[in-house]
Amino acid sequence: MVEPAVTAHIGSTNFLVLLDDGAHTWIADEPESLGGGDRGPGPVSILLSSLGACTSITLKMYAQRKGWPLADVRVTLSIETGDEGTTIDRKVTLEGELSDEQRERLLQIANACPVHKILTRPISVRTGLTAA
Repeated sequence: MVEPAVTAHIGSTNFLVLLDDGAHTWIADEPESLGGGDRGPGPVSILLSSLGACTSITLKMYAQRKGWPLADVRVTLSIETGDEGTTIDRKVTLEGELSDEQRERLLQIANACPVHKILTRPISVRTGLTAA
């Protein structure tokens, strides 16, 4: 599956990055303590946001398809990086009159969201230069 390309552009303002996928634009920045203007989330927060959004959407879609009374999903994410690699902690809170079996199934489904699959499977990044 090929997703729309995202373009990241940084100009003369320190660390302010304009992101564009052809339909939407948003920004990333670094905090003032790192020389940025703190005008938007940093790159790692955007990565965690992608997993949180994907998890929430996947669970809501699944529950709707099953007709389950899932009223609200809250996903809290944090990341820890060290010499052994990176660990993302994801805590899912489900609200609604769900049975224990439905809650367990939804936690299993959280691992089926597309971003979770991307992050937990082998991944490579190809980098090339283009002339300006």
